[in-house]
Amino acid sequence: MAERINLTQSTGDLFNESVESALRYLRAGEVIIAASEHGYVYLANAFDKDAVNAIHILRGNSAGITLQVFVKDKNMARGVATGLTLQQEGLLDKFWPGLLSLNLKPQRGLNWDLGDGQQLDLISVRVPAAEFILELAKVHGPIAIASAALAGKPAISDPAELNFTDVEVAAIFSVGPLEQGPATTVIACDGDAPRIVRVGAISAEQITAIAPAISYP
Repeated sequence: MAERINLTQSTGDLFNESVESALRYLRAGEVIIAASEHGYVYLANAFDKDAVNAIHILRGNSAGITLQVFVKDKNMARGVATGLTLQQEGLLDKFWPGLLSLNLKPQRGLNWDLGDGQQLDLISVRVPAAEFILELAKVHGPIAIASAALAGKPAISDPAELNFTDVEVAAIFSVGPLEQGPATTVIACDGDAPRIVRVGAISAEQITAIAPAISYP
């Protein structure tokens, strides 16, 4: 079975040791699982094509689906994506870390494949509020992520439902059952007029109060 590491009372040196353990797995090309805000997610090195593909296989994703990318801050977001305006950066200052995802054009020349063979020319970027994953992003760099549930199924909030062999997943970093909550709000900034494509934890009114040029059909 996959190694299970309990983070519920992991602070100080124990927390740092857990982060180092997760880093070793990611750098070795392994897939791990950790808790995002309202569900457990797969994580892999965003630049490791085999690890990214392993997540697609575990989820049963259709061809052409891309994984989301978690970054540590808006500066790292600029490193992997283009097209951020000052108004959009104002949103990031307000709502990152948190439940706001931006769909952006990727930077040219990045040696990665999130699942679309670099054909869609679009990536979803977010800074998570979940402490453990955010710390990983700070020390590792961009992380490819996807829900640990099968494609099309609800997010998994109870780690007891995560049953994987060590061939499938190297380790599960658990914080116990998670509270259910709203989905992320998604904004598309892909070269057309920026627009809200899904309202979730952050309302359209909160978005347009900071960036009135962003539309909500």
